[in-house]
Amino acid sequence: MTKPLTGRVPPEAIRRTALPRLSPDLLQRYRALSDLTSAVSDAMDNLGLFGAIPASTLAPTLASGRVVGQAVTVRNVERPLSATAAAASRVGKMGEHEAYNQAEPGDVVVIEGLTGLSNMGGQSAAVAHRAGCIGAVIDGSFRDPDSSRERNFPIWSRGVTPITGKWRLETVEINGRVRIAGVSVDAGDLVVADEAGIVFVPFAEAQAVLREAEKIDAGDSRQKTDIAAGIDLKTLAATKYK
Repeated sequence: MTKPLTGRVPPEAIRRTALPRLSPDLLQRYRALSDLTSAVSDAMDNLGLFGAIPASTLAPTLASGRVVGQAVTVRNVERPLSATAAAASRVGKMGEHEAYNQAEPGDVVVIEGLTGLSNMGGQSAAVAHRAGCIGAVIDGSFRDPDSSRERNFPIWSRGVTPITGKWRLETVEINGRVRIAGVSVDAGDLVVADEAGIVFVPFAEAQAVLREAEKIDAGDSRQKTDIAAGIDLKTLAATKYK
């Protein structure tokens, strides 16, 4: 069923109102990976895919934050009007609320934005959380980090800022293709993220990447068991775990 639009962006800026959906079983199997982003990143390497971003580039607000969900996307650009003139007009051009409106519970907000300006404020994070979104990845800055922590709503970003984007940014696209730290992401792609960073998995490759990641994760688990059991270093070095 099509949801009523919020009016925050023109209807033509919304590229997709219905996203392809991955099965709950597949998402749960991703969540069961013990070393989430590491296993998925290694699997992507083995399959010749590129999609991993380290936490040194986009850092998480919550060290314990761990998400597996599909992307709802937002693309922000700099507004041509000066902040002073825009504030005087009292007309805001940010429209990330429409992404939350289009989201399903368990989705992850993915924003191509600007650094130094807030692409998501505290109230915006509260609305995203209320809509069922489980976290956000922002190639840019956000503000009011307490809102993220209070709601256990992790955000990966380029840092925090006090400067509002309300008068400085314009949302030009919802659920289209965005570019996050050099990685192209389409609405509906899989997002896995934890303390180490983020990996974006193309929707069409999610099954193949999972199969490879499960093999890698199982090998890592066997290796951890052998190390804990005191297996000698020569045997450890000679054993192929993955």
